[in-house]
Formats: sequence, structure tokens, C-alpha cells
Amino acid sequence: MKTTVRRLPTAPIALAAALLTAFLVLFAPLSASAHDSLLASSPEADSTVDVLPDELTLTFSAKLIDETGATEVVVTDPSGGSVTDGAATVEGAIVTQPLAAEAPAGVYHVIWKVVSSDGHPTSGEFDFTVTTSTEAAPTAEPSGEPTATATAAPEPSATAGPGTDATPAPVEEDSSASTAMIWVLGILGALVIAGIVVWLVVRGRRDPASTDSDLPSER
Repeated sequence: MKTTVRRLPTAPIALAAALLTAFLVLFAPLSASAHDSLLASSPEADSTVDVLPDELTLTFSAKLIDETGATEVVVTDPSGGSVTDGAATVEGAIVTQPLAAEAPAGVYHVIWKVVSSDGHPTSGEFDFTVTTSTEAAPTAEPSGEPTATATAAPEPSATAGPGTDATPAPVEEDSSASTAMIWVLGILGALVIAGIVVWLVVRGRRDPASTDSDLPSER
């Protein structure tokens, strides 16, 4: 007795294998790229606000991984300076970044980087515009250098008023010279008088001796 083996048609099996292969090829990239995405932000991307808010918030599609260094937010002003004030915080799917209190008007640029719930990092960037500056007006600081009028030496007056001397230094020199001359003349006069007195005394002592010698001797 002969046993008959039934064979399945090869065409449907080949078609099913081809469909399965195509499904795996298409589904694998989709599942790998299904990271958490940014759903909303405040301020919104490409929006215009009056002044820079106290904080920037980013809302994602799923809870983020909150680890040290996993979340980064950078906000720069029109000149490229950072206006972030401290580190960003993560609460579930919401990231909050504090911003500076004073900021100029213009276009601001936001760059963010987070770690999705599947462990893969993701990042993005967008702009928004601020119309009103909140910067304080600069105040003039007093200069620490002395002014020219404060340090300049007083100049002598061109004309002397009544009772004043326009050149006090020469007068002091003349006075000193006059005083010295008076002392010299006084000393010379005293020496002359003393010399005369000495001469008279000496002469007076010599005259009686001369007279006695001139008298005739008595024999």
C-alpha cells in the first residue's frame, strides 16, 4: 500500500515570509526612533513675548530619566550671552529652567538635551522673541581720579591789590639780607668803639711816664 505525502503550496509560504521580513525591516527603525519628544514649551517655539519670563518650561511625551548631567538647557540672549540662572530641574515629563531677572529685548535661542525614558539621549533647539528689555539703566559712577582744578597749584596774581605784595619770596630775601647787614654793622661799630677805648687807655698809661722823663733832674 502506497502512502501519499501532501505538499503545501510554496507560493503562499514565500509570500508570508516576505511580508514578515518587510514588517521587521520597517518596524525596527520605527521602534528605535520612538524616543520621548517635546510636546510643548513656554515660551513656545517661534513665539513673541513681552519680557523674558522667570523660567522656561519644556513638556515631553513621557517621564524623563532624571540623572546628574542628563538634562541640559541653555538659553542665550541676542548677543549670545547666557541668561540661565541655575540648573534645570526635572519633574516627570516637565523640565524647568530658571532664567535671569534682567534681560535685553531681541531673539533668544534655546538648546535642550534630555535622556528619554528608554535611556536614549535626545536634543533639540528653537527660538523665541522678547519685545521689551528688563535691564536696569546704567548709573554714572564717580571717578576716583582727582580733577585738574583740585590738584593744580595756585598761580600768582598778575596784579597786586592795595596793601599786598605780588612777589612775597623776594621780600623775605631782602628782609633777611637787611637783618644780616644790621648785625654786621653793629658788630663792626662795637669793635671800632672797643678799639678806640683800648687805644685811649693805653695812651693814658703811657703819657705820665713820658712826662716824668722829660722833667730836669735835681742835683
